[in-house]
Order: sequence, then structure tokens, then C-alpha cells
Amino acid sequence: MSENERHFCVVVDAPLAPDTEAALLLGTKWKKGQEITVRFLEGAPDLKRRVREVAEQWTGEKMANLTLKFVEKGPADIRIAFVQGNGSWSYLGTVCQQIPANQPTMNYGWLTPTSSDDEVRRVVLHEFGHALGLIHEHQNPNQPIKWNRAAVIADLSGPPNNWSPATIENNMFKKYDPSDLASTPVDAESIMMYPIPKSWTLDGFSAGMNRALSPTDVELIRAQYPW
Repeated sequence: MSENERHFCVVVDAPLAPDTEAALLLGTKWKKGQEITVRFLEGAPDLKRRVREVAEQWTGEKMANLTLKFVEKGPADIRIAFVQGNGSWSYLGTVCQQIPANQPTMNYGWLTPTSSDDEVRRVVLHEFGHALGLIHEHQNPNQPIKWNRAAVIADLSGPPNNWSPATIENNMFKKYDPSDLASTPVDAESIMMYPIPKSWTLDGFSAGMNRALSPTDVELIRAQYPW
């Protein structure tokens, strides 16, 4: 496993966002059939091409009934940066429209022109899942994971993540109201799932390093953005 793969995406808190986050946060859904504009704020041309091709897997072949329109300039709903050292993250769904127009709404701090296709696919599918309103799957309240809190805190408070207690609480243990979500039972194969070792749980649950959309991811996104 590469050093980048041991870093975890952080959920970004935003003004006016609902208090909650395969599961989709209903308060951040786009309108069915909506055109979502996307603009790169920086980045090497070939890396931008690779990101775009992966992102469009969410909306291609009768997936989400949405259109990702990539623009070169002007206003955009999703604004992508590649600030190294700032992690990989995205605002959830339509929350990006509340962010000042001069600020990014998505960042790929782990991707560079030399990143493998496998890593680009894994990271971009995950972040664009957030951009369509999907929360982190390990925080799905439908059949929730039983955490070994001490083990999780011990691992994530050290390198490479070096998370504070507050960050760990928000990104691992925060509870969500099921009524705010469209969800399936927790999906260990979801692209939105963190890799979870068995040592982090008390019920034997574990998840590997997922690199593609699971059948449940596909089912959920089609149901929430139907044609």
C-alpha cells in the first residue's frame, strides 16, 4: 500500500450545510437532470484529462441523471485544485454553491502527473461521490459499524494522518440521522468506504482498499438521480 493510500479523505464542514452527511445526504442533492459546471483552477493538462474521464463515470451509461460540464473559465459549481499537502477532499453535493467563487470546492492533494491510473481512479471516484452528495460509507447509520474507538484513535492520531481528537470524532464516529439520508445497509465494497482493518471494530467488520464503484454504489446513485 502506498503512502498516499494510507491517507484518508476529510469531510469538509461548510456554512449552511445540513448537520448530516452507500448513503446520500438528501439536503445536498442536485436536481434530476441538472447540469453541474466544473472548472480546474490549476493542474497539468494530462492529469486534468484523467480526472475528467474518471469523474464522468458517475454520469455515463445511464448512471446519475446529471451532466458534468467542464468549463475553461467563468463561474463553476465545482472548482478543482491540486494543492499538495492539503489532502484530498470535496464539499458534499450542492454545498459547493455556498462557497465563495474564488475558493476551491474540491482538492486533490495526493495526485500528481506521475500518479498511477489506479490511484487517480480511486481518489477521483471517491471525491466526485462526495460532490454528488454521498457521505463516507463507514458513517452510514444503516446497520452501523461497532467501533473499537481506542484502536481507531491510536492509529489515526499518528502518521501519516496525524488527526486531532476532534477530526477523528467528526470523520469516524459522528452519528447521522437516518431520516436525512437515502441509504442502503453499510456496503464494505463502496468507493465511499475507508479501508477498515478488523482491529478497528468490535463486530468483525472490515473493508479493503476499494478502487471502483460497487454494485450498491451504482444502484443507489441511479435511484437518487433517475432517468
